[in-house]
Amino acid sequence: MSGVHCHLGFLLLAEAVLCAAATRFQDVLSNGRTSPVTSYKKLQGWSSDQNTWNEKLYPFWEEGDPRWKDCWKGGRVTAKLDTDSPALVGSNVTFVVTLQFPKCQKEDNDGNIIYKRNCTQDPPASQDQQVYVYNWTEWIDSCGWENCTSNRSHNVFPDGRPFPHYPGWRRRNFVYVFHTFGHYHQTTGRSSARFSVNTANITLGKHTMAVSIYRRGHSAYVPIARASATYVVTDKIPIFVSMFQKHDRNISDSIFIKDSPITFAVKIHDPSYYLNNSAISYKWNFGDGSGLFVASGSTTSHTYTLQGNFTLNLTVQAIIPVPCTPVTPTALLPTSADSSTTVESMEDNPDGGCHIYRNGYYRTGISVVEGILEVNIIQMMSIQMTESQAENSLVDFVVTCQGSLPTDVCTVVSDPTCQVSKSVVCDPIIVTDECLLTIRRAFEEPGTYCINITLGDDTSQALASALISVNGGGSSPGTTEGVFIFLGLLAVFAAIGAFVLYKRYKQYKPIERSAGRAENQEGLTAYFSNFKAIFFPSSTERNPLLKSKPGIV
Repeated sequence: MSGVHCHLGFLLLAEAVLCAAATRFQDVLSNGRTSPVTSYKKLQGWSSDQNTWNEKLYPFWEEGDPRWKDCWKGGRVTAKLDTDSPALVGSNVTFVVTLQFPKCQKEDNDGNIIYKRNCTQDPPASQDQQVYVYNWTEWIDSCGWENCTSNRSHNVFPDGRPFPHYPGWRRRNFVYVFHTFGHYHQTTGRSSARFSVNTANITLGKHTMAVSIYRRGHSAYVPIARASATYVVTDKIPIFVSMFQKHDRNISDSIFIKDSPITFAVKIHDPSYYLNNSAISYKWNFGDGSGLFVASGSTTSHTYTLQGNFTLNLTVQAIIPVPCTPVTPTALLPTSADSSTTVESMEDNPDGGCHIYRNGYYRTGISVVEGILEVNIIQMMSIQMTESQAENSLVDFVVTCQGSLPTDVCTVVSDPTCQVSKSVVCDPIIVTDECLLTIRRAFEEPGTYCINITLGDDTSQALASALISVNGGGSSPGTTEGVFIFLGLLAVFAAIGAFVLYKRYKQYKPIERSAGRAENQEGLTAYFSNFKAIFFPSSTERNPLLKSKPGIV
């Protein structure tokens, strides 16, 4: 009897030794990292990393192993793992891994890896022949799945589970094994793979997602790349706030202009649409003594009427419908975050077990200063030039502004649609008293132009626009000659008209005070007055300048 017990003891010991010697998923995928967590909650659709890894079919290489150099033809494959973290607990966090092949290699429509045409130094291929790096679908074309019995044991995952047989599965020649939080997920794919995991049972805080990628080989799969990424699970709503002000010169410096509305837009980071059915409210405190504002929309505006420094506080609250037996997340360890984007949370507040509250907080400082609020073009004048200056047309723009005094001016000349810019001229200016200045600009060709004049200082800028029609800067010789001929003919007709009038009316007659003669004399006087007004105008200035014209820029 004692011999039986001894034999049984040896069997149990041998089984324990074999189990200890077997390679586990944790050994392969942890890459030497040790987790402080000893027990994990079950992740839906994932398996425990204590399962056995088939190292014969999926060999494991340490970093620095010389076999990595020969695992791929033409160079080393790298993998990039991206995530849409941070994720609110209960929502899904998504990962996308993308393979980056060596130079001149790409994946074709069948999943094979080929060389790009006119990229390698190899002899060029004909139009009906591809130069393959890996022609994995050759065995599919030569035999069907039922006849390729040698491949049946080859189409399984590291834990022995068979590949899912959905359409096109045999053209997915890469195996992706993901590992996090004591669990693993395995899938097949082509040069990229995408998947999501629910965070309801993941501990709050930072975690690492690791992925190992294998390619199809002749008798086993070959490791080609590894990648990892950090993701965050939080019980606080991730929020971002953007601010916009019409005349603000730099929206990233948190300096804004007094008496001009600021638009605040809140963006909730919820890529899995977890909060789609939630009631969300926004509580604003702008820090200027205006009180607390509660809104149901994600966009609001506020105008600061005083200069100074203010603290903006925003609380976003979501009432999330959940099953009547909600899963309570594990408490997180304290983490540090930037004070300008830190969010805080309220403890879960089940109401009848059918919904919970989640909060997010935003806090930032705002400086309000005097700025340029408005620019107006009050007059445009064409400048007369001599023949030597007639190449360009000069136009003066008289501009005023409201608010602070500008330090620079920019003029943009565009086509009549204001879409295509033709020239940009910027100049520093010094305005010490009143915002009134004249800007002179030259136009090389006649036509219609869109003019944008911008006045700015260190923190603000304002714009005024106008359409202007510019004539030629000077007259051509033919035009000038024609004008002189026309004036000569007018002088001849004037002389003839004067002689005829002289012969008709210039006769000596006694002065009589009769009414008829007075009327004739008044008519003659009016006639000569009109004649003089036509040929000898009293003033030739059609567009008088300003009485007190400012300095010209």
